[in-house]
Amino acid sequence: MSQENTSESLDTPAQDAVVADAVAPASVTAAEEPATPGTTEEATEAAATEQVEAPAAAEQAEAPAPAEQAETTPTAEPAAEVPTETAAEESPSTAPETTETAAPAAPAPHPSPIPRPTPRPGGPRPSPAAATPAAVVVEPLLESSDPSQWGRVDEAGVVYLRTATGEREVGSWQAGEPEAGLTHYGRRYDDFVTEIALLEKRLATKSGDPKATKAQAQQLRDSIDTLAAVGDLDSAAARLETVIGAADEVAATLAQERAAARAAAVATKEALCAEAETLAESTQWKATGDRLKAIVDEWRSIRGIDRKVDDALWKRFARARDTFTRRRGSHFADMDKERSLAKDAKEKLITRAEELSESTEWGETAGEYRNLMAEWKASGRAPRDVEDALWDRFRAAQEKFFSRRNQTFADRDAEFDANAKVKEELLVEAEKIDPTSDLDGAKGLLRSIQDRWEAAGKVPRERIRELDARLRAVEDKVKSAEDSLWRKTDPETTARLEQFRSRAETFRAQAAKATAAGDKKRAAQAEAQAEQWEEWLKAAENAVED
Repeated sequence: MSQENTSESLDTPAQDAVVADAVAPASVTAAEEPATPGTTEEATEAAATEQVEAPAAAEQAEAPAPAEQAETTPTAEPAAEVPTETAAEESPSTAPETTETAAPAAPAPHPSPIPRPTPRPGGPRPSPAAATPAAVVVEPLLESSDPSQWGRVDEAGVVYLRTATGEREVGSWQAGEPEAGLTHYGRRYDDFVTEIALLEKRLATKSGDPKATKAQAQQLRDSIDTLAAVGDLDSAAARLETVIGAADEVAATLAQERAAARAAAVATKEALCAEAETLAESTQWKATGDRLKAIVDEWRSIRGIDRKVDDALWKRFARARDTFTRRRGSHFADMDKERSLAKDAKEKLITRAEELSESTEWGETAGEYRNLMAEWKASGRAPRDVEDALWDRFRAAQEKFFSRRNQTFADRDAEFDANAKVKEELLVEAEKIDPTSDLDGAKGLLRSIQDRWEAAGKVPRERIRELDARLRAVEDKVKSAEDSLWRKTDPETTARLEQFRSRAETFRAQAAKATAAGDKKRAAQAEAQAEQWEEWLKAAENAVED
């Protein structure tokens, strides 16, 4: 018997646990890397070869038996439990296998039952042409098949596989009942289709490299003709053809998606470049600086662009940002110079303000301070760390002067109020003067009041007009009385009045004589002349009285 047949017959039922776990849909992920059939076969062959020597020696020591029977009769094989996640992450074909040494006389037991999906009989899978529509959609399929539908074990222990083209020999089973042999080769088939399902899963989820998936599918397809397994290999071949055909379409789809994503990323970065170029001329230094920082953060989150294109776009953005940075730096450098000049100018203004703070020229100095304030505002802002200190010094000098002035004015206002009360008392005295009864006494009393008025001093500004008007009224009354008396006692005026009176009497006498003489005409003329002079006399007397 060949070493290959012996190795195949010694594979343990532990593979059932591996297959049962591996075929569970929850354990299949896109990150799994399936092993090739050659790897599976080599692992199984190596494990069986290392364990065949111990059973052979034990059989020779205990009982004589044909060499062929001694090499192929195992004892009961316990199933090895393998965690589902481990079986899914590792290749199903490389799962660990265990065997135990068996006595030659012991009958070959059936393998321990391993939970797995119920076998599903069925005919050949659809052909690749029928399974590949215009837009290929690959769905992973994990099913356990019934090996008795696809193979048999003859009386000599030769294992045959049924295919569409007929039967072919796939191995030999000398370790027990034919059903156990079919189960063993069925598990190999299940491992094989599990690898196919992993490839289908990758295409369905578009994970991994479609080219690598296609290469692995081609490798699996090429191994079908020599695969030592029992199952629907025609269906498996059709599935592999579907995977191979769909891999190109998935690769094209992914390439289109990558191209679209790349174009979108390029467009987004171009828009950011355009925005940065617009912001490069902005004078909103704080807001623009913050926005450029946000653009950098957004830029870093955009991926999928060719390095050459990305470098060109970054250089474009960097130029715009550098332009803004240079303008901002130049602006703040000029501002620093201006603030330094403003600091020097304000220090000079402070010196002048401190010199004026001791002045007693209240009006003139207040005007000087107004001028200093206008110069302070026109000089601009000093550096932020000294601006407040400079203003405090300038303001302190101003407040010192104006505090002194206000105190002086307050004291003066109190004095003026007292003076106003004195003048009010003088006015009460002056308003009692009667020049018509005693002009000379009135004039003397008025002169005394005027002297005391001047000695009383200044009064509040708002009361000057009121008090002066009342005193002026008294002065006018005395002067009017004096003028009236003067007119009455003036010799020239008296002589003129006497002249008017004499002439009126003369013409009145002439009128009387003419009337006595019977000269009415002459009497009338004299009477008219007398009336005329009497009117002039009356007017003159009225003038003197006024």
